[in-house]
Amino acid sequence: MTTTPTADETPGTFTDEQYGAQRAEAAVWAGASVLITDRRGLVLVERVGYRDTRLLPGGAVDKGESPAQAAARELREELGVTMALDRGLAVDWVSTAGANARPAMRFPGEVLHVFDGGTWDDEQIAAIRPRAGEIEAVEFVEPARLPELMSPDNARRALSALRARINAAGPALLEDGLPIAPTVLDRAGVLSTARPRHHFPFHTGPAPECLPVHQVWGWLFTPDGRMLVLLEPDTGAACLPGGTPELQDCGDPVLTLRRETREEAAAEVGEPLFIGHLSSPDETCSRLRYAAALTRLGPAPVDPATGRTYIRILATPEQTLELFDWGEPAVDQLAALHQARTRLGIPKAVRQPVSEPAVGTFAL
Repeated sequence: MTTTPTADETPGTFTDEQYGAQRAEAAVWAGASVLITDRRGLVLVERVGYRDTRLLPGGAVDKGESPAQAAARELREELGVTMALDRGLAVDWVSTAGANARPAMRFPGEVLHVFDGGTWDDEQIAAIRPRAGEIEAVEFVEPARLPELMSPDNARRALSALRARINAAGPALLEDGLPIAPTVLDRAGVLSTARPRHHFPFHTGPAPECLPVHQVWGWLFTPDGRMLVLLEPDTGAACLPGGTPELQDCGDPVLTLRRETREEAAAEVGEPLFIGHLSSPDETCSRLRYAAALTRLGPAPVDPATGRTYIRILATPEQTLELFDWGEPAVDQLAALHQARTRLGIPKAVRQPVSEPAVGTFAL
């Protein structure tokens, strides 16, 4: 008769049979899913016939499979797409309570891996062939809609994985969809509300003199090429420093930029470079964009216009754009920004974890 080892015994005292029996008693399920976005940052979700909530592509890890193999197999079976998956975004410990599983399932807990399926272009999206009889539809949705469309645990996991992708610090370790070591993006709830959507054409030339300036925003560079970005404290929505011209600015957009960045972010900048403007067919105004070197940052202030204190973060220009929904014109603005960066003598930033800036002076 084989006895099960007690908890205070050490593995070295077990027979192979006893050790295997003890581990089998603690066995959990394993699953894998894939996070895919389009060029606008919308997330691919599946509508399936057997659930009333949306899912990321994925499923159970079969016997003898690795999680990466399972994720690739599920993509082939569900979407008709063959691709290797070699980058993880999150590993989630899903508890019995967190999964809210039906008692009949005898759910023992699950370790679920979320892999990065990348950003798909129009050609890749057109090649999707949903599995008949299982996948009723595939759609790309704004990240903020995931809690509305998915079960609570799946939505938490997908948003945590998406933030981990933007943050670029490696896979996030989750428990029931929430990071055990939250980043500033997690704490701020980034992507929990709809991203600002401005698909306005970008022009590198001067704004028409006949149009009043409605907005002046600045891309403010740190010496390592990252940008100062502001997050709303209650929603996590992102914005660039800047704002609306006021009478005290005497019609000078540079004065508007300096005043707004000082009021919103306690930031001082060097000589700004004009990089272009946005136009809207529905409005008779222009929105100006500048680039400048960040020279000093004071303690986070209360913005007199809103009465709130923004959360300040540093991110690369590319990471910053993932916090907005600016459409195809964002490509042109990014190109103009990098040209200005070169003129300012600032290096291109290496993708790195998003961080909160230290107070002090920035020396170029």
